[in-house]
Amino acid sequence: MNKKTGIIKDQRLFNHRIEQASPENPGRLKNLYLTLANPTYGDKLAGFSPREAGSREIERIHSKFYLDQIRAHALATDPFSYDRDTYLMDESIYTAQLAAGGCLELADRIMNSEIKNGFALVRPPGHHAEPGRGMGFCIFNNIAITAAYLQKTYGLKRILIFDFDVHHGNGTQDIFYDSSQVLTVSMHQNNLFPFTGKIDELGKDQGVGYNLNLPLFSQFGDLEYTYLTGKVMGHITEQFMPQIILVSAGFDAHVDETISDTTLTTKWFGSVTTMLKKLAYDACDERLLFILEGGYNPISLEASVLTVIDALLEAKLSIVGIPESERAKRLLENHPLHKFWHLS
Repeated sequence: MNKKTGIIKDQRLFNHRIEQASPENPGRLKNLYLTLANPTYGDKLAGFSPREAGSREIERIHSKFYLDQIRAHALATDPFSYDRDTYLMDESIYTAQLAAGGCLELADRIMNSEIKNGFALVRPPGHHAEPGRGMGFCIFNNIAITAAYLQKTYGLKRILIFDFDVHHGNGTQDIFYDSSQVLTVSMHQNNLFPFTGKIDELGKDQGVGYNLNLPLFSQFGDLEYTYLTGKVMGHITEQFMPQIILVSAGFDAHVDETISDTTLTTKWFGSVTTMLKKLAYDACDERLLFILEGGYNPISLEASVLTVIDALLEAKLSIVGIPESERAKRLLENHPLHKFWHLS
């Protein structure tokens, strides 16, 4: 019997919300959830409910001081008392625990071979959350909590995190900056919030060479992103041989998003998924887990996520060729990652 693609979605993830306007709100996912409930998808997907991530699992990443701090702010009258973007209210901490726990639920299912891959459609997002600070709509760093859980529970020593959100995943970088067991690769728009992710941010101590950033020009689109994903991720995966690939899947680089100037189309998100499926097939027994990050236009977000899911469900393992891109090639020519990884 063919293993299915796993999905995490749960109405309780809508309870983190405020009356004031915010790009990060339940409306991002409501219609997408309805679409996925239709037989067109419902019969093909393995749906799971998130569990609540426990304190021990969260504290592998976040300090107890930070947890106490945000619990106190969640009770404040002003939901923005902690951070001007990252609102907190009485349901926020529990919702964030469900978001992180949903990722752990799918990770367990993948590691136990119940499913071959999965997509955690959770909110709030996580990749900006640092050990002692939440920011950029993020409370807990879902993907980092998942990586640490996989290390502790399953003894994994080679985890690859690929982040294609238009914003740099500063929290994920910070958490694994000195680790050679978690290799992070981020493609993001240059000089955009949180203004980190420069090419010379390569890691420290044992982690030198295991933190790779590709800050891209805002005019880059499908061609450049496909070239860079194929060139960098293809060769690095072959050399690092990860035991699982985790993806910080942000969709705010879409051309219809107003939060950035990047010009990716809906089609690209399907193409990159096909590429990552092939890499996971070759390197780590198909273990591939997408975790939702950004994406604030509900229409383009739904279309892009469905394109990813369609690619995950595709039975045939297609091969996406790497197109030539002179602009992307020039960006790689003098990148310091060549000191650590062969790209030819």
